[in-house]
Amino acid sequence: MIQKNLRSYAILSLVVALVSACGNPAQDPAAQLAALKDQKAQIEQQIAELEKQVAPPAPRIRTVGLEELKPESFRHYIDLQGKVDAEESVMATAKMPGSLQKVYVKNGDVVKKGQLLAEVDASVLRKNMAELEGQLATATDIYNRQKGLWDQKIGTEVALIQAKTAKESLERSIETLKEQMNMTRIYAPTAGTVDMVLLKQGQAIAPGMPLCNIMNLSNLKIVGNVTEAYTAKVKKGDLVQVYFPDMDKEISTRVSFVSKTINPTTRTFSVECALKGSGYRANQVAVMKIIDYQNSKAIVVPVNLIQVAQDGDFVLVAEKSEGNKATVKKVNIKQGQNYGGFVEILDGLKPGDWIVSTGFQDVNTGEVVAF
Repeated sequence: MIQKNLRSYAILSLVVALVSACGNPAQDPAAQLAALKDQKAQIEQQIAELEKQVAPPAPRIRTVGLEELKPESFRHYIDLQGKVDAEESVMATAKMPGSLQKVYVKNGDVVKKGQLLAEVDASVLRKNMAELEGQLATATDIYNRQKGLWDQKIGTEVALIQAKTAKESLERSIETLKEQMNMTRIYAPTAGTVDMVLLKQGQAIAPGMPLCNIMNLSNLKIVGNVTEAYTAKVKKGDLVQVYFPDMDKEISTRVSFVSKTINPTTRTFSVECALKGSGYRANQVAVMKIIDYQNSKAIVVPVNLIQVAQDGDFVLVAEKSEGNKATVKKVNIKQGQNYGGFVEILDGLKPGDWIVSTGFQDVNTGEVVAF
């Protein structure tokens, strides 16, 4: 109605101007035409400005980003920190008490099984050995004399038996002492690399006390602890991705061992993975990711696109229409597992659906949007 009145006003103004111009016969027709055109342009400009002020604004169509859903691979990982360890790691321990007289190895030395590593002071045992050997020489001489007499039918059998018993007793004592002296030597229980020498020359050592640790670095493994919540999910043969931060290196391996015992203090159980190749060091940090679930044809959406309402979780989906226009609708979903900011959708979405990926915070269900 307002626009109609404005146009009527403009026509009336033109008529008045035309009549006024026609009422002045002395004026040049060309000049009259130019004046009327000028007035017409001014009036049309005024009409346009007034229409902008009184006409309702055209609805603004929001622009959003869309993403088409396609089946893709989805994996869920159990994250834990492990370390590199040797399959064979043995402590070389002492069997006799005393002070270390000599230590023949240092950290990093490669040793063979049975190689002499250190010696405990055996000076007292050697002194005892010298005394026993002197006594044995005397006892042997007495026995030989008694035996000679006995062979000549001189002397008694009792004297011969006593001499023989004394000789054999000393021989047994010497053998025992030799074994004890041998126990003062500490030998390598296995072949490998000396990892840690714990004692130095002159320090005291006792039976069972470790001198050093020997590791076989040719056969390594990765060890980690998993919380007991995943007891039923981790099994031998599971695929594991391992990252070594100090080497900036990632490898794939598999679980080779799963402990059947849960640590009562930490409520965790240990797992081990085989480690092939060279360049690794014992106790090296290894970030482990055990794959406990995977789906090669999953529907996956970013977790930040999922919204929550009273009737459940939902995402906004766009139904395309003409051109670059689409209508937004709300679709309830059922979530599966999530990892790394992405969620597997078990129900509600299908391949080919277009989800609103950007600008979804500003649009409502049923709204027409551009993309």
